[in-house]
Amino acid sequence: MSLLEAYASPRTQRRLLTEEGEFIVDEVVKHWITRVVPTLIIVAGMALFLLMPLLGSGWWLGLVLGAGLGGYGFYRLHAVFMDRFVITNMRVFRVHGIFDQHMATMPIARILDISVRQTFWGQILGYGHFVFESAAQDQGLKDITFVPEIEGRDREIQRIIQRAGLRARMSRDDYWADN
Repeated sequence: MSLLEAYASPRTQRRLLTEEGEFIVDEVVKHWITRVVPTLIIVAGMALFLLMPLLGSGWWLGLVLGAGLGGYGFYRLHAVFMDRFVITNMRVFRVHGIFDQHMATMPIARILDISVRQTFWGQILGYGHFVFESAAQDQGLKDITFVPEIEGRDREIQRIIQRAGLRARMSRDDYWADN
């Protein structure tokens, strides 16, 4: 693997326990709304380049500020790209970071509660936020923000938990027979 490849991709596939039969069910890239601000920063940097002729002898200031804003915008855009939330048949994990990568993981069996929060704009634009509660006191995987199609992804996690046999299964007839 080349140095460029190490910083250009979150490489979630290599983090799997393939010898244990783990596979990716869903790999979540943050919602497109998270790319708006970095893109606007890049556009502001380009605007400064266009203003360079109007700055006269201070043209170099437009060059430096434009290059700085553009570089910062591209860095933020790449940081959003490198932030991945992965749902497997055995666990959920998040990988993020460019130069210093951080990975937080939670086995499916340790998930006690999943809260889904959707703001007003999240409901309109189709994203939400997960809040995971586990049996651990201090957990590295708690808030997962800007998840597109969050209802479907929540159902998928619940389905995996159910199939793993971690929650009691009851049919509709069993429920109504007891009540």
